Amino acid sequence: MTVTSLERLSTLSSRFVPDLVVGELCAELFASLPRSDQRRKGEVYLRGLLQAEGRKSIRNIAAYVGDRAAEQSLHHFVVSSTWDWGRVRAALARYLERALPPQAWVVQPVVISKAGTESVGVDRRFVPELGQMVNSQAAYGVWSVGEEQSCPVNWRLTLSRKWRDSIGPLSPNAGESELASTPLELVAGAVEELRGWVGRTRPVLLDVPDLDPAAVARRFEPSGTHFVAPARGSLRVRCVDAVLPGAANRELAAHQLLLMARTLRRPVSWRDPSTGRPRVSLVVTVRVELPNAPRPQLLFGEWSDPRGWPDQCWVTDMTQAHPGALLRLAKRARQVEADFTNVAQKVGLTDFGGRSFEGWHRHTTLASAAHAVRVLTQRAAEH
Repeated sequence: MTVTSLERLSTLSSRFVPDLVVGELCAELFASLPRSDQRRKGEVYLRGLLQAEGRKSIRNIAAYVGDRAAEQSLHHFVVSSTWDWGRVRAALARYLERALPPQAWVVQPVVISKAGTESVGVDRRFVPELGQMVNSQAAYGVWSVGEEQSCPVNWRLTLSRKWRDSIGPLSPNAGESELASTPLELVAGAVEELRGWVGRTRPVLLDVPDLDPAAVARRFEPSGTHFVAPARGSLRVRCVDAVLPGAANRELAAHQLLLMARTLRRPVSWRDPSTGRPRVSLVVTVRVELPNAPRPQLLFGEWSDPRGWPDQCWVTDMTQAHPGALLRLAKRARQVEADFTNVAQKVGLTDFGGRSFEGWHRHTTLASAAHAVRVLTQRAAEH
């Protein structure tokens, strides 16, 4: 790409994106890129994600620049170059620690429907939201969640054995858990990598269906990373809470135990990120033991209607935490869902096409940075 093209892009985008935010963020994110032309292309791609019309494909980003030669240049930068996306993500995570101090990390899965079968990681999967089998990618994002905003900072792409065999040796930039065989190992590896980048840990909400809470407790216990994980009502637990003498040392289904404790429920207020409106739920906590878990855990459930079974329940190792704090942490998932729809998808997070595993990770990294620009810009406007 020529310098003239870069200058034209800067002029076009300055009308829409605060240059101060983009310039500051790019200087930090791309400091690890060894060549100046790579740093320039990184900023071009980021601005294209923010401003190109329609799907944020490399072709559309190049069309926004207005230089026919840009498509090949940007394609090489994302798909075939050697720059380390992990170092860029680490810089993004450290930047957000200062600019939008996170209160928690939220891990959420994302299923990305694809028209064909050629994009990296695509397999036939049943998507409950659609009620049918679709060609799709399955990925896990780790989001840094602050008081009112969230931003993705690390990613794992699920690869079936077919894809692992077809890709061959992964890039040295790939996370150590990239070839993990279970969702828990994938997400735990991504969380541990993030912790290493920022030099500290945050409570982790694992908003991932069908994880075994006991396995989660075993996996996170050695690192001291506190977690909240959803639990099925049928989960078998043993009550070890003195406030329920009638259930002491009995093995019960989680829903059954919570129902026995319903007289201990307390109202908890929380703000719904999707509407901005205050809500009130009834919450109860019970200390329990899980089979093969390293120590007692806390089971907590939520009711929006005081009658009947709880709406949702979770397990956490934070046994001394206040019920209100636990519920508000669990509701951080709604913030991520809202920001994924309103911000991430609009800056092209799910738009990468092609067979390149490295290309998917580099595109997703740059789209996460574009998401951060949108969030920071919105926050500055509100304040």
